[in-house]
Amino acid sequence: MLPLVVIAVSIVCLVILVAWAKVHPLLAFVLVSATAAVALGMPLQTVPAAIRKGMGDMLGSLLLVIVTGAMLGKLVVESGAAQQIATTIVKACGEKRIAWAMALTGFVVGIPLFYGVGFVLLVPIIFAIIGRYQLPLLVVAVPALASMSVAHGLLPPHPAPTALVATFQANMGLTLLYGLAIAVPALVLAGPLFARFLAGIPAKPLAGMESKPLSESDLPGPAISILTALLPAVLLVATTAAGLLVPDDSPAAAVMDFISDPDVVMIVALLVATLALGLGRGRPLVMVMQTFAAAIGDVASMLLVIGGSGAFKEVLLQSGVSQQIGHMLEGLPLDPLVLAWLVTVVIRLSVGSATVAGLTAAGILAPVVAAGGVDPNLMVLAIGSGSLFGSHVNDAAFWMFKEYFGLSITDTLKSWTVMETIVSFAGLFGVLILSHVI
Repeated sequence: MLPLVVIAVSIVCLVILVAWAKVHPLLAFVLVSATAAVALGMPLQTVPAAIRKGMGDMLGSLLLVIVTGAMLGKLVVESGAAQQIATTIVKACGEKRIAWAMALTGFVVGIPLFYGVGFVLLVPIIFAIIGRYQLPLLVVAVPALASMSVAHGLLPPHPAPTALVATFQANMGLTLLYGLAIAVPALVLAGPLFARFLAGIPAKPLAGMESKPLSESDLPGPAISILTALLPAVLLVATTAAGLLVPDDSPAAAVMDFISDPDVVMIVALLVATLALGLGRGRPLVMVMQTFAAAIGDVASMLLVIGGSGAFKEVLLQSGVSQQIGHMLEGLPLDPLVLAWLVTVVIRLSVGSATVAGLTAAGILAPVVAAGGVDPNLMVLAIGSGSLFGSHVNDAAFWMFKEYFGLSITDTLKSWTVMETIVSFAGLFGVLILSHVI
């Protein structure tokens, strides 16, 4: 029982360091991992190596996917493709369906953009639409941001789902395919349908955030804008589906394994975007590379957090406590997917960060997946859904939403927190339905 107590205390310490003391999650993970390793009886001389191995293994499997994804998303915005996507979708849907149009915009733009970056870059588009059509602010904003939240929690190549895929040795293409099936009803419920109840909440744009859109003549075409933003998802799903049709012993199997590799898919997507949205539109290569360099800065801190979570997972494995946790969790009278969701929810409510919550839960639940009996792709989505639950005052996104839209704390809880909770429950129900279908 002592090892389990050590892990419980470690998680509490992690919560205190991150949520209360405001220690950077990388340092918090390293400090907690080293302390837990010593408390669990690991030889002192093996602790530094275990931490290095955990960080290296975690980052080595997903560094390229996350960095190239950030570069792609940044280029989609700076080229005007994101603005073109929003304009095209709103025109196609019509003024009466703007909430649905913004949900679709948030989803399309949210696939290549990481949440924090996407939030800031999508807000001016939301304000521009509000000014043009004179609609209640939250009726337009919530569908877009709910869609981005769904993509952030459930869909690779976003950092947390990508890291979970690596942890559970899941298939990124299948996880994305299952995630899309769950994401659509989740964003519909938490977006356009829920937003109807928010029209009466007073909200106003943050001062100085008026949009400065590009002129239509400077925007890339609608087709190339949408195709480029969705290309990673299209390639991952298409290559995964094609690989399922190829016999394992055929010569084509090796080729399919290569082209369906997430790193290869993301590099291809980035090269296409560089040509279509960069060089092909007269932007010098130097300027495109500056965009890519800025994108790396956007995700650098996120990569450090993910690396730190790998250190914690490695300590659990090398100390042997991971197996003890696995045996204990297997004996609980709960569906493993529900259990994974609940564990993540508790950590999420405590620590605030969805990414930290998901990655911490993954280290605890890895032996449950390793023991078999649960689909690793669905486990990724169950944890991803739990990581979105009940965003409140210890979550940076809560305060971003409050300040950008001029809300009181009470109205932020009524809108943002409830929206995130709907997404989380919808994701869990979707996962459980899929578990009985596949």
